[in-house]
Amino acid sequence: PRAPPSDYRSLCSAALDQPLVLSKYRAMTQIFITLPVADLERSTAYYAAIGLTFNPAMSDHNSACFVIEEGHSAFMIVTREFFQTMTELPIGDPATAPSGATSIFLDTRDEVDARATAALAAGGTEPSPASDYGFMYQRGIADPDGNHLEFGWFDPAAAAPTA
Repeated sequence: PRAPPSDYRSLCSAALDQPLVLSKYRAMTQIFITLPVADLERSTAYYAAIGLTFNPAMSDHNSACFVIEEGHSAFMIVTREFFQTMTELPIGDPATAPSGATSIFLDTRDEVDARATAALAAGGTEPSPASDYGFMYQRGIADPDGNHLEFGWFDPAAAAPTA
C-alpha cells in the first residue's frame, strides 16, 4: 500500500469519532450536491448505471435527482443552462479545470471496485490509479462531463493511532 501523508491516519480516525456540528447550529440532516451537465439524458443513464437510485419526484426536464443515501444525501444533476440561473458567474468546465470532488464511502473494497467498474463501463474515466493506504482504499472516477466522483472504503479500526 501507498504511504499516506503523516497525519492522515489520525485525521481520518478523529473525523469519524466526531459528529458534524456547525458552530451553534444543529447537525446537518441532508445534503444535495448539484452538478451541471451538458447532456441530462446521458448523465441520467450514467448515474443510474453506477448504482444510485433515481428519484422521479425531484426530477424534471432540467434535472435528475439521484439518492446516494436515503434521507441523507443526493446528487442533483442539472443542465448547464439551468445551473447558470443559480449564479451570474461563468460555469467552469470540470473536464479541464476541476473545482471539487465528491467522495462516497462504501462498506467494502469490493463495493468500491464494483462501483468504479460500473462507472467506467458507463462512460466514466479513471484519471489516476487507485489509492491504497491499507486502512483506506479509494478510486477516483470522472463522469462524462468531467465531474470528479470518488468511491472509497475505510477501516476505522485499522486507522486508529498506534501507541
